[in-house]
Amino acid sequence: MSAALSGAVDLSGLKARAEAARNAPPPSERQPQDGGPPSQNGGGFVVEVTEASFQTEVVERSLQVPVIVDLWAEWCGPCKQLSPVLERLAQAGNGAWILAKVDVDANPRIAQLFGVQSIPTVVAIAGGQPVEAFAGAQPEPQIRQWIAGLLDALRDRLPGIRAAESGAPVEGDEPLPEPEDPRFVAAEDAFEQGDYAAAEAAYQKILDAEPANEQARAALAQVRFLARAEGADPSVVVRADTSPEDIDAQLAAADVELASQRVEQAFARLIAVIRRTAGSDRDRARTHLVELFGLFPAEDPLVAKARRDLASALY
Repeated sequence: MSAALSGAVDLSGLKARAEAARNAPPPSERQPQDGGPPSQNGGGFVVEVTEASFQTEVVERSLQVPVIVDLWAEWCGPCKQLSPVLERLAQAGNGAWILAKVDVDANPRIAQLFGVQSIPTVVAIAGGQPVEAFAGAQPEPQIRQWIAGLLDALRDRLPGIRAAESGAPVEGDEPLPEPEDPRFVAAEDAFEQGDYAAAEAAYQKILDAEPANEQARAALAQVRFLARAEGADPSVVVRADTSPEDIDAQLAAADVELASQRVEQAFARLIAVIRRTAGSDRDRARTHLVELFGLFPAEDPLVAKARRDLASALY
């Protein structure tokens, strides 16, 4: 999965919203329709997802239970073999996981973000992040085994799995989580519309009022990275390699490498800049590197190593 996608998916899975979602009950059941993908229904076990509903139906629900994304198309023969199997297993799962169906022809941006090269492609999302994936139509026993392994790995992390398996009360029997902060809703709406400048301004406004708000700080870092990554020219890596003194090229190249999943190279590039520069150039590289750290969980081993290397470069 691309680092850019990870940043986008993680946008609403930050600390404060994750805490609220942990208190939410599992979703209620809905039967899929015959003759094609089901109509969108936020409370069902099988939902049709679009670019507009991806944040709510996939990202936010994945904070509670795994969401398995089925990327399909009407013209795809293997998709017609795989999708009914997934739908049947989702209903049998009784809410321990959600099936999100994405028509790649109608929603090409989702397919592009996942880096889909063929369909059907199936991606599991948990806690706002891609965790497992496979491509092609698989035999039902193999799919069952894959889902069982996924649930076993995530059962202690996602509270909705055990709740669904134990038949816990559904929505309406327990208090709902507190309403979302409208400031974050506005910022996320701007992000979903691709208006990164408006999203950045909204998160910055929250930080101006609440400097210690970690949710806004992390989201701001992700929005800034996505805006830079989408506008970056991949050829800047060559320019940076041939012109080590060009600080702008070094920063842009690190973004391109990170978006291409070359995380270690991106970190190493900026640390090398920090080692050989001083003054404002060094400060720019250090600030950029720390912003990139914010795109990952604090305990990520690559971040931990890079932090040690940064300390060595500075002192």
